Amino acid sequence: MAHLDSRGLPISTASNLAAERYREGIDLMLSTWPGAAEVLEEAIAADPDFALAHAARARQHAMRSEPALAKARIATAVELVVRRGTDRERSHVETLSLVINGRSAEALDRVSAHADTWPRDVVILSLPLGAFGLLAFSGRADHDKARVDLCERHASHFAADDWWFLTYRGWSHAENGNVAHGRDLTQRGFDLRPRNANAAHALSHAMYEGGANDEAERLIQAWLPTYDRSGILHGHIAWHAALAALEHGNTERALAIYGEHVQPSVSTGNAINVVSDTASFLWRLQAYGHPVPKGLWQAAAAYAAPSFPGAGFAFVDIHMALLAAATGDREGLERRVSALMGMIEDGTLAAGPVVPTICRATLAFADGDYAGCARILEPAASEVVRVGGSGAQRELVEDMLLLALMRSGEAAKAGALLDRRLHRRPSPRDKAWHGLLAA
Repeated sequence: MAHLDSRGLPISTASNLAAERYREGIDLMLSTWPGAAEVLEEAIAADPDFALAHAARARQHAMRSEPALAKARIATAVELVVRRGTDRERSHVETLSLVINGRSAEALDRVSAHADTWPRDVVILSLPLGAFGLLAFSGRADHDKARVDLCERHASHFAADDWWFLTYRGWSHAENGNVAHGRDLTQRGFDLRPRNANAAHALSHAMYEGGANDEAERLIQAWLPTYDRSGILHGHIAWHAALAALEHGNTERALAIYGEHVQPSVSTGNAINVVSDTASFLWRLQAYGHPVPKGLWQAAAAYAAPSFPGAGFAFVDIHMALLAAATGDREGLERRVSALMGMIEDGTLAAGPVVPTICRATLAFADGDYAGCARILEPAASEVVRVGGSGAQRELVEDMLLLALMRSGEAAKAGALLDRRLHRRPSPRDKAWHGLLAA
């Protein structure tokens, strides 16, 4: 009898143990839950020629920001799947190989074709989804809608109790503005598998987008202790709690959460989360008028510098700009902008001109040139979505524009922007800012 994966697709292994461990390892990986690597290694030990297990291990290395190990593992999988693998497994491994080797545009096309043939191959279907998925980092302005379209196109192939699909279908709807529906779907996914960091994360986002900040804070406070600190998303989900505390003006609690869970010396997240979480939290703290304790900016910048030395990763570039501006590294920021402009000229920066624009605006804001910041940023505001990430992460750029407008005397423009934000998502901070403008 052929072995099947957790969604009923045949897998090429004769080992009962390898099949069992593979199913378990994939579900742990899709939950961003500790233990996936160890369980997948058990699958490989039980069947060293099991290509899909090697491919999953490669994916896990990539998720852990271990590119050399990921490339070595996927190369092994490519070699093995030729000798023993179905058409689906060969396409699966080849698609992951494109992703791991940085050929994202090709991978996105390949995912679409693969999912049309094998929609229940969830490892591959997961690749375009999420805040850091192939669609988010494609440079497309419509990537939020594209995720919804992808999920809805394949929804009929998933059972009503598939916790993974419910989570990502819900996330996609919430990020695309259908917040109530998205929250309902995500809640169902979370209830089915609470030991799922992606579901806890997606649900906190849906709550945030719906203006239910207090509920999000309570959710994280109750759930985070169940998630081991070694989990990739531990620091990032704590970052959400720190932002919620900051939203209420409780800077002491926000800084305590940052110090215990988020800062580089304690976080076990991957580099993109650590850099973006630290830079954006410290920027918000300072921009909202609170002092940043001595050494925090420097520690974040010291961690980030070797992690992302070059330009071209749009989402990271804007956070590197925050760090450079805050630490006075004008030369480094201008060097990054120059490199980004060169990539625009040769057509290799998918997100386009909005990336150096945000970097320049960041420097103007740090210099106290609020009119200049607003002048740079306002025409590009609708293009910020191209850098990827979540709506909550990109909101930092909108905050920068809003504060620049307020501080440069553009009360009417600031008020109009606040009105739109309050209509979309009421928040304590926006209400307070609206009161300042009205006073």
